[in-house]
Amino acid sequence: MGETITDESSTAPEIARASDPGVLAAVEAVLVTAERAVDASRITDACGATGLMLDGDGVAAAIDALNAEYERTGRAFRVERVAGGWRLMTLAEHAEVVAAFHRGKQGARLSRAAIETLSIIAYRQPVTRATLEAIRGVACGEVLRSLLERKLIKIAGRAEELGRPMLYGTTKQFLETFGLASLKDLPEVGERPTLPTPHEPVASEPSADGSDAAEPMSREEAPHAEDAAPEEQPHDEDA
Repeated sequence: MGETITDESSTAPEIARASDPGVLAAVEAVLVTAERAVDASRITDACGATGLMLDGDGVAAAIDALNAEYERTGRAFRVERVAGGWRLMTLAEHAEVVAAFHRGKQGARLSRAAIETLSIIAYRQPVTRATLEAIRGVACGEVLRSLLERKLIKIAGRAEELGRPMLYGTTKQFLETFGLASLKDLPEVGERPTLPTPHEPVASEPSADGSDAAEPMSREEAPHAEDAAPEEQPHDEDA
């Protein structure tokens, strides 16, 4: 009795070529409609749902091809690695016109005090409020509260010291706002004293629901920012 031999290679899904126009269009469509940085795995899942089998290397290759085409045709944007994912971002040379367009959104601007506090947290995290106030020389309660509301920082646990004060760290939204792939992309302290200029996404501004907060930077699980507020202190500084 003979055996039927099945050629498994004929039934295995074929990986799509990253250079195929259909693949490029699919990846671009996902990035254009995304409100925040998109992981490569989410792009492969979306493509796979439509029959386009693409792996992580294929996504990276497709993005390289898209960026090459954007540069060749003089487009005002490119795909950048941001907060562990991919996102369409406008080029730095168009910052002036983008800023002019968004100038009416005054409420979205950070004060000097907020920028200083956020810079310290970014470089020293996880850090306590006492450390922040010792460095800045003023009470930081209202500034911290404002940064928590904007989802730029979070409660990253509690310090192993008397009173177990709260520790503050930055969030994934902080990385997205300032166009950083990770905290390793922060400029050297001696190179630049402040944070880089925020980048403007091509898509609509990310929602402020805090769902993509960065991983906690302490050994303890961090409570959500909206469930915790800094300890009471004098309101001697505007946020």
